[in-house]
Amino acid sequence: MLSFRAWIYQSGGLLVVMRRTLPARENCGMTQRTINRILVANRGEIALRIMRTCHEMGIGTVAVYGDGEEHAQHVLYADDAWRIPDGQGLPYLRINALLEIAHKSGAEAVHPGYGFLAENADFARAVQNAGLIFIGPPADAIAAMGDKVEARRIARSAGVEPVPGTTEPVETIDDALSWTETHGYPVAVKASGGGGGRGFRVARSADEMKDAFEGSRGEAERYFSNPEVYLERYIEQPRHIEVQVFAGAQGEVLAFPERECSIQRRHQKLIEETPSPAVDVQLRERLERATISLVEAVDYLGVGTVEYLLDADGSFYFLEMNTRIQVEHTVTEMVTGIDIVQAQIQAAMGLPLGFTRDEVEPSGWSIECRINAEDAARQFAPVTGMLTKYLPPDGFGVRVDSALVQGDRILPAYDSMIAKLIVWGRDRDEAIARMYRALKDYQIEGVPTTIPFHKRMMEHEAFGAGETTTTFLANHPEVLEGYSPADMPAQEEQTPGSPALALVVEVGGRRFDVAVSGLPTNGGSRRQSGRTHRPGPPKSGSGGAGSGNDLISPIQGTVLRVAVEKGQTVARGDLVCVVEAMKMENEMTAHRDGIISALNVVAGATVQISGIIATIEDLE
Repeated sequence: MLSFRAWIYQSGGLLVVMRRTLPARENCGMTQRTINRILVANRGEIALRIMRTCHEMGIGTVAVYGDGEEHAQHVLYADDAWRIPDGQGLPYLRINALLEIAHKSGAEAVHPGYGFLAENADFARAVQNAGLIFIGPPADAIAAMGDKVEARRIARSAGVEPVPGTTEPVETIDDALSWTETHGYPVAVKASGGGGGRGFRVARSADEMKDAFEGSRGEAERYFSNPEVYLERYIEQPRHIEVQVFAGAQGEVLAFPERECSIQRRHQKLIEETPSPAVDVQLRERLERATISLVEAVDYLGVGTVEYLLDADGSFYFLEMNTRIQVEHTVTEMVTGIDIVQAQIQAAMGLPLGFTRDEVEPSGWSIECRINAEDAARQFAPVTGMLTKYLPPDGFGVRVDSALVQGDRILPAYDSMIAKLIVWGRDRDEAIARMYRALKDYQIEGVPTTIPFHKRMMEHEAFGAGETTTTFLANHPEVLEGYSPADMPAQEEQTPGSPALALVVEVGGRRFDVAVSGLPTNGGSRRQSGRTHRPGPPKSGSGGAGSGNDLISPIQGTVLRVAVEKGQTVARGDLVCVVEAMKMENEMTAHRDGIISALNVVAGATVQISGIIATIEDLE
């Protein structure tokens, strides 16, 4: 880790440490105990990231995996690996199988990573009941903060004001409409038992409430097995601010400088940074005091993150607490030099924190870009496929957390993340410049990625000025438009009947890339100079591409809902169906005006890439 000086410390961006006077806690790490082997109940980059720290600590690691993941990087890196067949659902969700493997492999502890079972109180309780150590907070704390309605009550009792909203789950659409008659619009409908943008819909009028309410309940049921939802006032153009907090086994509580995660799509984060360009010294102290007060109210242990919405007037509101390590923990590590996973494990062992406020001197600025296999020009539609070329960037102040190598595939059963690209700079301008350089150096072929989008963001004047709100993409649609020539890797130019041949030549000792056209064609595809030809940029759209009368699916996934019937008249942009792919819900919309003459999908069916969803013909 880089050695930093106390730039933020001197400007007042302090870590806040307070000592709690609490009764001894049961079963939450107060007794010191040894861990020799950890089962990591997760996959991908977070599993690798946890295992690397384990190996540095001299702790053995156990991986689990499903069908098709036999050669996954987290499997190859672990000391031991066990298969859980996919026949009964995703392997990372099967609690009994995970516990059985933990015992068979000799693991004393389980680390859930993030996602999957990381915030599942039943899993934490089952791990503890099986005589194993759960590397995370107590099950009761997970349950309390995992129920968003209960979490709002706890926050209010701790003196932390939540976003104005309902105090109980909303049972029916009539109840929702009744509440909005008093409180007005816009309103956010949110899953009571979830997070991460799942089960989140916005209604701006009574006409939109039914779809928002039903959509939120349906997604909440699918992802969290809990259809309960609640309502919040939807704050226009806020910033999404979060505070990383750590509660040690000896009662100490430490809050790190804030992170800003406002750049989002579908209420899910794309870019994170620390500190926030909108937070001054006084506001930072208020955020940290509120966070510590809330954590003390639930008798916490280990790492967690409290999320807030920051209004333009400086007011902030409690949003939720994530009782796990966050995807974006990396930026906090970059400005503090603290290994947060190591601290998690030490807390689970009952050890005191290995650092204090005086020893931690956060400095500089860090930014993370999530590199996903998604097409930003098509509403970030996720794409599966093989990475035919994969060369991550390197250099001073650059970190890449990934679990993929060239030749690996993006699997449809999981999310679309390829890697997390993190940089550090002495200030925000340097961090942005370094991120842009690293993005230019990142070479990925085989699937579209969010790299072109991130490059546009780093160049955008409003982003550079720190004008980052959750509505940034809506306010600046130009960053989502089709690819520019500079975004695309060099590729062949086509002439009728004769593809160009890409060559490297030297003239006078100087290297040139050239394309030779007019050569005879062999009638088939050719590999040229080690480069695989890529098609041109995909057409932009709102989900679903048109080929004449046919509405074509750009993704492979499961049809969740069909919004039209055969014979129905539709206008361009009308919703036809919703397809879930790679843990995202994608709206397939009509590409033209007309009448549905053929409808080829039903709820629950699988649609393939380039499959015909519907045929829309002219009205007679």
